[in-house]
Amino acid sequence: MSGPKLFEPFTLGGLTLANRIVIAPMCQYSAVGGCMNDWHVIHLGQLALSGAALLTIEATAVVPEGRISYGDVGLWGEATEAAMARTLESVRRHSDMPIALQLSHAGRKASTDLPWLGGKQIPPGTENGWQTYAPSPLPFAPGDNPPISLDHGDLKRLRDAFAAAAKRAARIGIDAIQLHGAHGYLLHQFLSPLSNQRDDDYGGSLENRLRFPLEVFDAVRDAFPAHKPVTMRVSGSDWVAGGWDAEQTIAFAQALEARGCAAIHVSSGGLDPRQAIPVGPNYQVPLARAVKQAVAMPVVAVGLITEPEQAEAIVATGDADLIALARGILYDPRWPWHAAAALGATVTAPNQYLRSQPRQYRDLLKGRT
Repeated sequence: MSGPKLFEPFTLGGLTLANRIVIAPMCQYSAVGGCMNDWHVIHLGQLALSGAALLTIEATAVVPEGRISYGDVGLWGEATEAAMARTLESVRRHSDMPIALQLSHAGRKASTDLPWLGGKQIPPGTENGWQTYAPSPLPFAPGDNPPISLDHGDLKRLRDAFAAAAKRAARIGIDAIQLHGAHGYLLHQFLSPLSNQRDDDYGGSLENRLRFPLEVFDAVRDAFPAHKPVTMRVSGSDWVAGGWDAEQTIAFAQALEARGCAAIHVSSGGLDPRQAIPVGPNYQVPLARAVKQAVAMPVVAVGLITEPEQAEAIVATGDADLIALARGILYDPRWPWHAAAALGATVTAPNQYLRSQPRQYRDLLKGRT
């Protein structure tokens, strides 16, 4: 009798994953000047012991003004690179889980306060605030300071910044890169007709709106080692009439696949405050399924996937190849252990924790060799 699909190994580009469980990037808003610190060692360290197959570092800005908040991680200079390298060295001392990095630019959603302080935009000229940039001079929310529209010189500078960050990531041994094209941040802003109202080669038609995100992908793919995967995270829908939708997502996914994208991670929303999201278990899985039916590259599903049987059904039926956990694994950092117990699988655990295995699950945990 075959075991659960969720715990079968999987190949992502040149990367071998122990199972189908991915830890999604989750911002911690705890960096100082873009530099990781002890919090990130604790946060990433516990997740790296979870038994998942891949750990993705939070949205990492390629330029300082691309941070969502002043507490965001960056990878734009020697100090930020050194801080991330120290964090990785600590985590990898006790875990061999592959580690991916999400590269990002927040665009018009940058310069915000920390979520637990309200998360509102901080205007330029005030403490911890700066001028934002976007495809078009349209603010995210009424009352926000409008962004400055990026000109062609700015676009080249940003492409170069993404590529430079990818080279830094390669130097410190990052195993994979994910580009953040979701949740209303810069690349998503170029994709959606709601936020991109340019009249040049980067706006208007779908082909034009895809242009800059594809150029960024190409630049990062060229800068990162060929044997290591580069993937993309997308919002499969804006959940606003006249916005980005599943059909356009499929066109984007097919263009990415033709350029060597190793996987696409399908989330949704985040671009427009008017969004009406039908939140519930598996609410984003139909978006992942639609993309999965249109491309050959692996697809990652995410969003209110909380139960082991639910995750197993998603991969076993072919709706997606992998599932991603975010808030759920913050709440339960041993979710993969519990899923393996529920589904009758085995998962890798630290040797120091092997004696915690419950009596009724004799074959649940295996140690690192």
